[in-house]
Amino acid sequence: MAVKSFKYADEKISDREVMVAIPSMVIGVGILSLPKNLATVTTASDGWIPLLLGGIIAVFMTWVVAKFAAGFPNQTFLTYATTIVSRPIAIVLSFLFVVIFVSITALQVREIAAISKQYIFDRTPLEVIALAFLLVVLYGVSGSRAGLFRLNIMFLPIILFVALIVFIFNIGWFEFGNLLPTFTTSFSGYTEALNTSVTSYLGFSILWFYIGLMDQPKKAPKLVALGMCIPVVLYLLLFILCIGVFGQKVTANILYPTVELAKVVDIPGGFFERFESVFFVIWIMAIFNTTAMALDVAVLVTTSIFKKTVKIKVLLILAPIVYLVSMFPQDVTQISAFSSFIGNTTFIYTVFIAVLLIVMAKARGVKRYG
Repeated sequence: MAVKSFKYADEKISDREVMVAIPSMVIGVGILSLPKNLATVTTASDGWIPLLLGGIIAVFMTWVVAKFAAGFPNQTFLTYATTIVSRPIAIVLSFLFVVIFVSITALQVREIAAISKQYIFDRTPLEVIALAFLLVVLYGVSGSRAGLFRLNIMFLPIILFVALIVFIFNIGWFEFGNLLPTFTTSFSGYTEALNTSVTSYLGFSILWFYIGLMDQPKKAPKLVALGMCIPVVLYLLLFILCIGVFGQKVTANILYPTVELAKVVDIPGGFFERFESVFFVIWIMAIFNTTAMALDVAVLVTTSIFKKTVKIKVLLILAPIVYLVSMFPQDVTQISAFSSFIGNTTFIYTVFIAVLLIVMAKARGVKRYG
């Protein structure tokens, strides 16, 4: 009996599109404050060690999730999870993913609103900025799903190019002495930094749902693992750059060190007097990609559970929930706590799902393809 393709499966995505989707999902608001979070719990440049280790874990988990999901071509997560653990449990697991991705969307909306208010729209109410950004995301998600992937391909090179400019024009301010002494962080500091690092690479959980849209899912594991290497290298370079330019103590006390790096940029000829404005505008593209895909996955999972529900209706139901959740944190401390909670929950839940499905599939002898 042939497996029926699910709704929206006519919008197939290519190998390159799913590879680009991973860094597009990972690179967002997290990198703006990541150097601060690492510098707070480590000494000198020691933060690169847990950052690299966290990246290796993320690349491995990305490969595992893609490898497993690719074994069920043209099937939704709900379809093959039903085969493995029964439909009621599969529905519960899917619903929890909806909750997680709605929370991720809300977090992105709130963080972009807070950062925008600090650097650009200082007189505009936070609620208005958040609503405006959410409406743009809703417009993007309401259209073609394949269109989102094409936006990823268009935006990612621009984002990486701007990051490269920041790196090049900060080299002159870089002091190697700021990187020393090395390997002086306590074990507890490394452990805390590793937790921060791993959660900063979250994004591979989208593969549970997007692999089924691929033309040739067998190629997915290698490609998405390669895609995850992009944010790993970018994060390492930006962290080392922050420490080299500002030093560990200063980096630990700057709210958004990556944005401050852009402020240091001085392009000869006065072509851009305030490069951080250009940097921030470009980085909004990255945050849009992350937010749009998180919301799109929530919609995709919801429509797989309630097959007769129209996509736009799901969006209209989820949008107010996203907005209300995004307004719950009252200050920077609460936003940071919310971010840590969502990061840890998403990572633990994704690992749990991977272990559960792999073990149950083997125990029940469920046939995979590839």
